Amino acid sequence: MTYASVKVQIAPESVPSIPSWFSEVTVLAHMFTQYGVLNAIERRVRFTRARFGHYDTIDFVVILIGYAVSGEATLEAFYERLLPFASTYMALFGRNQLPCRSTLSRFLAALDRPSVEALRALFQEDLVARAPQTFPPGGLWDRLGRHWLVIDVDGTKQSARQRALPQTEALPAPHRRFDHVCAPGYLGRKRGEVTRTRTTVLQAHSHHWLGTFGGPGNGDYRGELTRALEAIICYAGWLCMPLSQMVIRLDGLYGNAAVIHDLLQFGVGIIVRCKDYGMLDLPAVQARLRLLPDQETTHPESGVSRALFDCPDLPLMPTGPRVRLIVATHPATSTKKPSIGILRGETVYELFLTTVPLHAFTPADVLDLYLHRGSFETVLADEDREQDPDRWCSRTACGQEFWQIVCQWIWNLRLELGQHLSASPMRLTEFAPAQASEPTQVVEPAQASEPTQVVESAQASEPTQVVEPAQASEPVLYGPPQWARRSFTKGFTGADFSQQPDGTLRCPAGHPLSAHERRLEHNGSLRILYSARLCHCRPCPLREQCQEAATTIKPRRVSAVFWPISSSPSVSAESPPTLVEPPPTQPEPAPYPILWGDWQRCRIRRQWIRLLRTQTVDLTFSSVQQEEKMAISHSDVQTRAERAHWRITWDQRLARNARLSTASPLQVTIHGLPAAFAQSFHFDVVTAA
Repeated sequence: MTYASVKVQIAPESVPSIPSWFSEVTVLAHMFTQYGVLNAIERRVRFTRARFGHYDTIDFVVILIGYAVSGEATLEAFYERLLPFASTYMALFGRNQLPCRSTLSRFLAALDRPSVEALRALFQEDLVARAPQTFPPGGLWDRLGRHWLVIDVDGTKQSARQRALPQTEALPAPHRRFDHVCAPGYLGRKRGEVTRTRTTVLQAHSHHWLGTFGGPGNGDYRGELTRALEAIICYAGWLCMPLSQMVIRLDGLYGNAAVIHDLLQFGVGIIVRCKDYGMLDLPAVQARLRLLPDQETTHPESGVSRALFDCPDLPLMPTGPRVRLIVATHPATSTKKPSIGILRGETVYELFLTTVPLHAFTPADVLDLYLHRGSFETVLADEDREQDPDRWCSRTACGQEFWQIVCQWIWNLRLELGQHLSASPMRLTEFAPAQASEPTQVVEPAQASEPTQVVESAQASEPTQVVEPAQASEPVLYGPPQWARRSFTKGFTGADFSQQPDGTLRCPAGHPLSAHERRLEHNGSLRILYSARLCHCRPCPLREQCQEAATTIKPRRVSAVFWPISSSPSVSAESPPTLVEPPPTQPEPAPYPILWGDWQRCRIRRQWIRLLRTQTVDLTFSSVQQEEKMAISHSDVQTRAERAHWRITWDQRLARNARLSTASPLQVTIHGLPAAFAQSFHFDVVTAA
């Protein structure tokens, strides 16, 4: 029932409403055109295939830009909302006709790797061209006053459902649409039968994405990490920042010796959770664990109290390099295997490897800095909520990665636009307070039985390095590895697996074996167990010869024994033995706090999105629009070169769907944006009548 003063009436003619995201697409189209990004995509992202129609790569890129901005769940829903304004939308980017959805799907399915890498290079160049101006590099300042930049690398997964299909001799082999983009793997908490893993790289202070690299199943985490390092190195080079001041935070997936060895070859700093618990058996670590801990910390949320032991100089592998190991221990609350760490006796041990200086970061600082990487998960959650780049846009690896690069590009641009809309200063947080230097107290003999608690509390608050004579001796040197003898089945032995410079082994089929376990035997030898990946062993043609059976479900493992080298035979009469001097006394840590500088994570983007989706957009065409349509529908005579689409020049390809210069002018008016924002991006400002 309605009131008498309210009259409701229906108009039979259809007048679709302008999409709420249309104004944001308009602003982005202006930016891409103003800064020459569209022109760069046309010149550098070049891809052709047979029966390409009259479209070019730029036509499909602008569709993906709108799809990423809209937040629509599927391409079908996006096209339904866009079709009434198709010509207007394409006119924003200087194009004429909108490619249909099936044409876009065929384009993404046919994309090749060079096109994806060309778009990725443009994305990274555009990031460093404008981001440092809007967001001056934040960072981390240690206790010595030095500046660091923290980068997070981690993976995210997306699963896909597959129906159970009957497989009999009377039926052909099933064809799955996700065969080229997914594979069986770890699903986590996601439902599905196959999955795809995406490794992402995030600048932890301004929350800019630096790259995305995907793979089917569990992915090639070492290969994707290498590509992520290349993106980080390029980013540091563009910022003119030394690699030694870049700290990469990684989880336990990357915590084995081979991966860490690869990272250290690039010269970057790392903080990683180590999963090589065999390092606990090293003599230097065992000697350090028998002493008092350097520090004790309590996590403010979980309430877990950890005792921290700092081992500043340990060999990662028998041949190096040397890293800093921090052992965190806490009492076990159950006899079950802990989800993180290893249980020995009634104590849980956690290992953290890092390369940050000893007096710039205390053990508690390193632990807090690693646990702070939990903020990376919140950024991934924001990305899923606002853009959901893991939704399936293509059933091919190149097409899906092409789409995800566009999504990260839109994310970074939203940060810049939101900062120009409502500028916010960099937040400076005291990550860890300064260490107060306490004066040395002289204990008199009469009071020698009382200050026991005072000494222990001072050691818990300020680390005191206690060096035993065993720790000051030379490190143990090991000889070449010794392998087991060939078995009676004449299969491959350990000697058939060649050693690599990064500490891994290479099997006869060319696949890597990583060091997964390290055991110190009672006779003084060191045993290292190498293991291959199951995805490499299953389809290997040499599987039966390598594992002595074709039915085993476990990957190949190889064991190597390293015997210590005695120092006495190597001493000759000509060269006197080198005296081992005690390490010099290190200066105390500088009394500076650790500072963390960053920007707000959500407000910058969300305020920008909320404003544009609640403001009115006016579209105005001139009266010559009908004449333009009549002129476009007229077909001209084609030459044979024009009819064979792959033989025409690049300029001719772009001109086929370009908007004519004689087309009716389009005027878009966006309400609600301040005049200062319009002047920053060279928009015309409407003057009040």
